[in-house]
Amino acid sequence: MTVTSALPDLAVEHLIVPPVRDLGDGFKVRRALPSPQRRTVGPFIFLDHFGPVVFREGAGLNVRPHPHIGLSTLTYLLEGEMVHRDSIGSVETVRPGDVNWMTAGSGIVHSERSPAKLQAQGGTMFGQQIWVALPKALEEMQPGFSNHANGTLPRLQAEGASLTVVAGSAFGERSPVPVYSDLMYVDAVLKPGARLQVPTEHIERAVFVVSGEIEIAGQTGRFGEAQFVVFKPGAEIIVSTRGGAHLMLVGGEPFPEQRHIYWNFVSSSKDRIEQAKDDWRQGRFPEVAGETEFIPLPPEPPRVESAGS
Repeated sequence: MTVTSALPDLAVEHLIVPPVRDLGDGFKVRRALPSPQRRTVGPFIFLDHFGPVVFREGAGLNVRPHPHIGLSTLTYLLEGEMVHRDSIGSVETVRPGDVNWMTAGSGIVHSERSPAKLQAQGGTMFGQQIWVALPKALEEMQPGFSNHANGTLPRLQAEGASLTVVAGSAFGERSPVPVYSDLMYVDAVLKPGARLQVPTEHIERAVFVVSGEIEIAGQTGRFGEAQFVVFKPGAEIIVSTRGGAHLMLVGGEPFPEQRHIYWNFVSSSKDRIEQAKDDWRQGRFPEVAGETEFIPLPPEPPRVESAGS
């Protein structure tokens, strides 16, 4: 169950302790978004943190082909490898520090599996996958995919903090990942005693604590591993750590229209989601070359959920 609280101090709006979800075969994630009290942060509509997951010999990640509409997905690994295949012909292995950016738009199907070598020998996987809702005018755009290798992402040092701008813009840098709205997604590693001011140009902001413990100026208490801290809009946020910490910063401008979510479908229109559900049932989505399996549409519920901050 998600634990969340509205806090009375100056900096933090919500503290969310994400629930653990088992996606099958023992692959467990912590789902920070959506949560009952906070559906989105800027255009971020979904955030899964996984690992470190240890796969025994002969096991690995095996996510069968499944569809998406109305969003972009971003996969960012800290450890391990994952092979992405999709219905527009992309085949790419994402490695630590790489970004896989897939835009579903009008509809795409993809699978995510551990490489054969990892499945044979066993190994680990550690990272995040996020969904970014598309602006209403681009919800039906052509699907696309791009991979951005570790060395292509902007990096900078700031008073004991090592920062990687994974997507969007922050700290005066812009990632090459082709985002379609105002956002930031930043990997921040803080040394013991470091302080970091979170950029103010994004209306909604939050931080996921990957490891370590942080304090926030103007806020009582400390925040630790696997907690998702949502900041108050407009607040000056200064994060500090005594013993060091690893953080993921997210933020951006929210959309004026509400978003609805059903399974892997996101749209500003409930009717469009119903159409996507029927298209998947009837086999009208494109196929992934070389794949013979698929994930069936889940039975009702889940119901269509409205997403808004």
